[in-house]
Amino acid sequence: MTSILRSSVRLFRFGGVDLFLHWSWFPVAAFEISQRRNAYSSPLWAVLEYLALFFIVLLHEYGHVLACRQVGGKANKIMLWPFGGAAYVAPPMRPGATLWSVAAGPLVNVVLLAALSMVVSLSRTLGWAEAMPNAIEFVRMVWIINLVLLAINLLPIYPLDGGQILRSLLWFVAGRARSLMMVTVIGFLGGAGFMIMAWWSRSLWLAALSLIMLVQCWSGLKQARALWRFSQLPRQEGFACPHCEAEPPKGKFWRCEQCSHAFDTFQERAVCPKCAARFDSTQCMNCGNWKPMNDWLVPVGTTLNSFRATGTSVVIPLPVE
Repeated sequence: MTSILRSSVRLFRFGGVDLFLHWSWFPVAAFEISQRRNAYSSPLWAVLEYLALFFIVLLHEYGHVLACRQVGGKANKIMLWPFGGAAYVAPPMRPGATLWSVAAGPLVNVVLLAALSMVVSLSRTLGWAEAMPNAIEFVRMVWIINLVLLAINLLPIYPLDGGQILRSLLWFVAGRARSLMMVTVIGFLGGAGFMIMAWWSRSLWLAALSLIMLVQCWSGLKQARALWRFSQLPRQEGFACPHCEAEPPKGKFWRCEQCSHAFDTFQERAVCPKCAARFDSTQCMNCGNWKPMNDWLVPVGTTLNSFRATGTSVVIPLPVE
């Protein structure tokens, strides 16, 4: 999604979050509005309908952002494009924190569905359909749009929210690497199913969506394999991340920023053995947080109740500052 973000336009910043809009949103918006203009007496309602879709997706993504921040994670970017939105969130590497960060998005749609259902029900009771036909059609379509978005997002297919919720639940029992591997396999099957539906319905939109899903599943599968290999590495004794409690791996996975020498920062006590540069903080390969070396020390006789570390990279050593 990073490459897509580079092709996006920054609209504004709200609540500490930068909102980006992909350039492809504009031609797709023009096409969709032209398809819906005959449903109303004025094309302005068709424009409002598409803007309502924009607003619903934006609220959905803000749900992810706020939930991620609530559990101590980082989230400062949202990107919207014709296939929905993407909140760039980094929750703590715990299944519960990840679960809440993902589930909060669909929960926003549930709240909107309840509110819109009340409006639709009230309009029928008071007979607004005859007095304000355009407004009632608009509310009805927004209700349908929100329901469809909720239903699609809850499909247990990675990388949709439903698939990521399933991954978070499996994480509790199968671990971080295995849970990701399991949902990506399901995602491949789901993506293939979407591709068949696209061929049967001759839908270019479904074909593009299925292709994106398959690409994301392939990326997720590669990440799961890297996580699994990393989880098998031996661990440092007497050290644990102060933030996520993950035990760091043994090996030369940190690189000196002064001379680019790779070394094991825990064996060398945060001092580069080549140039003798000393570093104040060490980055955790599991959660990405920086903490002083002394904070990593586990007191002798203390029992560490930590989850198994399954870091994010085994190819490029992380730098030490």
